[in-house]
Amino acid sequence: MAEERIEPPPRMTVQQGISYVLPILRRDRAEFEELTTYLRWLSDRVDLIVVDGSEPDLFRAAHEVWGAWATHVRPVGCSLNGKVDGVTTGIGCARHEVVVVADDDVRYDDAGLAAISAALADSEIVRPQNYFQPLPWHAAWDSARSLLNRCFGSDSPGTLAVRRSFFLAMGGYDGDVLYENLELLRCVAAAGGRVADRPGIYVRRLPPAPGHFWSQRSRQAYDDFAQPAKLLGFLTLLPVVAVANRRGRLVAAAAVASVAAAECGRRQHDGIAWFPGKTSLWAPIWVAERSLTVWFALIMRLTGGARYGGRRIPVAAHSRRHLRRLRTRLDRSPSVAAIADRRHTRSPTSA
Repeated sequence: MAEERIEPPPRMTVQQGISYVLPILRRDRAEFEELTTYLRWLSDRVDLIVVDGSEPDLFRAAHEVWGAWATHVRPVGCSLNGKVDGVTTGIGCARHEVVVVADDDVRYDDAGLAAISAALADSEIVRPQNYFQPLPWHAAWDSARSLLNRCFGSDSPGTLAVRRSFFLAMGGYDGDVLYENLELLRCVAAAGGRVADRPGIYVRRLPPAPGHFWSQRSRQAYDDFAQPAKLLGFLTLLPVVAVANRRGRLVAAAAVASVAAAECGRRQHDGIAWFPGKTSLWAPIWVAERSLTVWFALIMRLTGGARYGGRRIPVAAHSRRHLRRLRTRLDRSPSVAAIADRRHTRSPTSA
């Protein structure tokens, strides 16, 4: 049976002056046609920059196709988290002030591009909301995480929008962290930028393959080291339930509470139009998963850090206090800031 193809959304008029940065690392040719269809659609609407860290043969094959209508370049830098090098390189190549940065599984439409561009008018960085479509069982499972995050704060999407001039002026951000989007958000805030959470801007995301979903469980739990209160909560949850539970009542109460919290997140900002009701029912499963995998993350922390791209990364993301102190030192050292600015404004040449 032929593979179902997802057609791009109908064309609409969107705001001009948007650069779109896609940092990518492909390990095979899977899903190349679907991604190419999306990027070709994007290229008619935005200044498209694909920063490609793939192996040389995959880069050359992609360049033959993408190079005709997109800026297709190699990343500059040697950070532990190569995605940060891709973001920094892409923003340096961007021609517009509004820069959308997105993972390779993110799929904007015209309405999303227009909305996030407008939201950046009175801020320096914008965090929208991702949702999965289609929604297989493991994507519904992970959607429960998004709903709980919406209830208690903000979710972490695979895309952001940032002002290019502000990013360059602040000297970029640390590439030796695992939770790079949170690091970028905190760096913008530490530099005095306005961070806009826009959970009402919904941007589609493709679900991962089940195997990839399972491989990400402990690595995603490692991100909690950047949020100590959340980390402590999940580390204590399993022992508390094991000691205090009587006849399953505590487990049942916790399950009901997690579903209620997820449903609260689903009902905010018209979320019921984007998250089916079944996603809230997955909340107890996700909470149970995280209360277990956070212990595996702790073991990784004690043994050198989380594995990412064949490397060990010990730091999830730096604290707000650390970044404020660092920003104070940089502001007092113009030479350091100037060097950082020159580094991030280089425009690499395509291979």
